[in-house]
This record gives sequence, C-alpha cells and structure tokens, in this order.
Amino acid sequence: MSSDDRSRHEPQPPVNNGLVINGGTHYVGNQAVGQNARAFSGAVSFPPQDAGQAARTAELLAQVERLLEEHRAALADPDAVGRELGRLREELDEAEPQPTVLRRALGRITEFVQPVGPLVTAVGQLAASVQGLPLP
Repeated sequence: MSSDDRSRHEPQPPVNNGLVINGGTHYVGNQAVGQNARAFSGAVSFPPQDAGQAARTAELLAQVERLLEEHRAALADPDAVGRELGRLREELDEAEPQPTVLRRALGRITEFVQPVGPLVTAVGQLAASVQGLPLP
C-alpha cells in the first residue's frame, strides 16, 4: 500500500465547526454552525387563517388558558400572562390582525411562561398556529 493510499484511509483529525465569541457586547442574528448548516432570515408573517386554522388557534388559546390556571403558582406574574393572552385574543378577533401586535404578544407570553414546561410547549404550538406553520 502506498503512502497516498494509507493517508486516505487513516482517520483525519476532527474539524471544529464551533463558534467562539470573546469579550464586549455582541449582537448576533441568525447563525448556523457546522457542516452544511444554513441560517435563514426574514420577517415573520401571519397569513390569514381559514376556518379550520382559526378553530385550532382558538382551541390552543383555551388550552394555554387552562394550563395557566393549573400552573399559576409557578409563574412570576401570571396576571401579565393573562393580560397578554387577552391582547392576543382581541387582536386575533380583528378583521385584519396586526402582525406587530401578534408578534409582541406571543413574544411576551413566551417569556412569561419560561419556567413551566407544559406552558412553553402549548405557547409554542399556539405561536405556530397563529403563524400558519405546521404544529410541532
């Protein structure tokens, strides 16, 4: 076996596809790290919902509200979650919901429910439904 053949069959050292950021303040947008990684950026859209999607969204809103009552004691500010859910519900009831209002309400709800796993999951499903995405 020639030295060229041996070098092709010998294990190669691993490639570090990691990301290191040191010191200071950094603002990082979408990023992808690793072989064949891709990052996409763009505006979050909220397409109009058909009757089936609207019904699913309403069902998920009700589920989040039930879970909120069930896990109320585990949240730092359950009333704030309730207020944001109310804003979200009101905006969804509008003829033309404003994407910025929907985005802000969903973002705040997501932040508020972080300590409670079942609520995080339910809010993620609600956000996907509002955005017209397939549910996780």
